[in-house]
Amino acid sequence: MKMPTQKRMYRDLDSGVISGVCAGVARYFDIDAVWVRAAAVISLFVATPITLIAYIAAVILLPRMV
Repeated sequence: MKMPTQKRMYRDLDSGVISGVCAGVARYFDIDAVWVRAAAVISLFVATPITLIAYIAAVILLPRMV
């Protein structure tokens, strides 16, 4: 019997624009990175400090894709 693989979130530097956070989130949720980037930009206008803190935390805490 095949064991299920555990999903992990990574920063995808190959597909990333700045640091790969949005590309990694998109890969994790299996959606197009354009939608994640659009949500990030909208969130940046609506809640700038929270969005910046969350993005910087993701850059620091998420490992690079291996």
